[in-house]
Amino acid sequence: MNSIKTKRAISRITEMEEKFDALQQSVRALEDAITQSQDFRDNYKALKKYMDSGKWLKDYETDEKGELPPDLKRGVLSQDGLYDLLQDASDVIISLKGLTKRQ
Repeated sequence: MNSIKTKRAISRITEMEEKFDALQQSVRALEDAITQSQDFRDNYKALKKYMDSGKWLKDYETDEKGELPPDLKRGVLSQDGLYDLLQDASDVIISLKGLTKRQ
C-alpha cells in the first residue's frame, strides 16, 4: 500500500501544503499592507511637504526658543527623526518597486 511512489506523493503533498498555508498567510498580510498603503502614502507626502516647505524649520526654531508647551509631543521636530523616517519610507518604496519588477 505504501509504495515508494505513494511515499513520494505524500512527501510532495505535505511540502506543498506547507507552502500553500504560508502563501495564504502572506497574501492576507499583504492585503492588510495594501489597505494601509494609502495612509502610508498620504502621511509620507504630508511629512515630506512639511519638511520641504520650511514650516518644519519654523516650528523647530519656535521649539528651540522655548515657546512650545513642555508637554507637547514633538518627535517630528527631532533634528534627525523626520529626515531618517522619510529616508526609511523612501527605502521601503524602492524595495516595493523592486519586488513588483521581479515578478
